[in-house]
Amino acid sequence: MTQARAPRADAVRNRKKILTAAGEQITAHGPDVGMDEIAAAAGVAVGTLYRHFPTKTDLVAAVVAEFVARVADDAEAALARVSTGTPALDELTAFLSRVIEASVTDRAVKAAAQALGAEPGDRAAEDRAGAAVAALIHAGQADGDIHPDVTVNDIYLLFSTAPTDQPSVDRWLTLVVPGLTTQARPADS
Repeated sequence: MTQARAPRADAVRNRKKILTAAGEQITAHGPDVGMDEIAAAAGVAVGTLYRHFPTKTDLVAAVVAEFVARVADDAEAALARVSTGTPALDELTAFLSRVIEASVTDRAVKAAAQALGAEPGDRAAEDRAGAAVAALIHAGQADGDIHPDVTVNDIYLLFSTAPTDQPSVDRWLTLVVPGLTTQARPADS
């Protein structure tokens, strides 16, 4: 049985350069930016780009997958801080802020993903993020700080409706976070 060979170091570097350039180019120029422009920004030949990503949808899906993996890592780090004593509500609020702030700069990438129908093929990072967010919510509910009816889907709803076209999310968080807490509304609402 033949073992799969690890990718060459230059191929790994090229893929990373392409993904970085794609994120930057789509963010700067929108989803209609050409593959030629992305390749030029990455400093690779167009053929190299197409070897890694046969279609633009494949490329955008990989950019989106990287973003989702970063969100999952952030959610797991927030959960780890809760396990060392940081209040879950504080971590959930800070997590919301970080993801929304990141979405402000990555909104064109997200728009491109929607326009092209790109979805990350590997759901593992999304599953990791969901599990960590659920654990944050449950910890906050156990502390009595997060309303008992708050779910992961509620947090995703907040992400999807956040005003990412605004320069700062501080005011949005000030208005939204009380709706997640037990202090803002009775338990039977």
